Amino acid sequence: MNPIKGETVLYVGDLSYADHYPYHDNRRWDSWARFVERSVAYQPWIWTAGNHELDFNPYIGENKPFKPFLHRYHVPFDASGSTEPLWYSIKRASAYIIVLSSYSAYGTYTPQYMWLMEELPKVNRTETPWLIVLMHSPWYNSNSYHYMEGETMRVMFESWFVQYKVDVVFAGHVHAYERSERISNIAYNIVNGKCTPVFDQNAPVYITIGDGGNIEGLATYMTEPQPNYSAFREASFGHATMEIKNRTHAYYSWHRNTDGYAVKSDSIVFFNRYWYPKNDSTVAF
Repeated sequence: MNPIKGETVLYVGDLSYADHYPYHDNRRWDSWARFVERSVAYQPWIWTAGNHELDFNPYIGENKPFKPFLHRYHVPFDASGSTEPLWYSIKRASAYIIVLSSYSAYGTYTPQYMWLMEELPKVNRTETPWLIVLMHSPWYNSNSYHYMEGETMRVMFESWFVQYKVDVVFAGHVHAYERSERISNIAYNIVNGKCTPVFDQNAPVYITIGDGGNIEGLATYMTEPQPNYSAFREASFGHATMEIKNRTHAYYSWHRNTDGYAVKSDSIVFFNRYWYPKNDSTVAF
């Protein structure tokens, strides 16, 4: 077990997997809650809803998505002006955390779109220097599983992430680990005539960390060759910590669960995009 007791746990969706059981057995939600209770009782958890939280089952007359999840896990969405608990923001110490819903409408003029458009300009980087976004479906993913599923949301919002200098984006969905370089794909046909990501020091690092544990196993099939925007990837169960040191630097490390906390399989010192927008890549160019 990781000896560092973080001030906050960021959880990027797919909690109980109750939808894997007959009639979406809600007792699985209860057993999962007991399993995580010793952490949840003493550390704030910030959730985003995954596809397994949809719990949509019209065959038994359950036509309202997210019902078990929203009934059990309340979030302070109204404090950030959100109209729904599936997207909201919250401040934790020097971090401003924005939670988005991959499985709610996000097209132009939808409630989630309008909320995010109004929310990003509100972030005071003097008060909360670090801007972090959570979502479930990753935008940049070189795994064969769920490849490019997040593309439509990326097209809608990526330019805002670059404009407002988001530091890091955490996603799940893919049962593997991957960390990107700072990249964007918002200006087409400017490099090689193709719609491919380019290195962009105003862009966030995208981290897929859907490897915390699940009943479906690991996503072991990667696309080959590894794209140049992918700094590190591996299909192993694991977890990560992010230690914000000050307004300019944060230390991030990913650990395989089989190795224990002492072994850092991937690590990087993040430089804040607003206060210290230097190149923090771990790859030599």
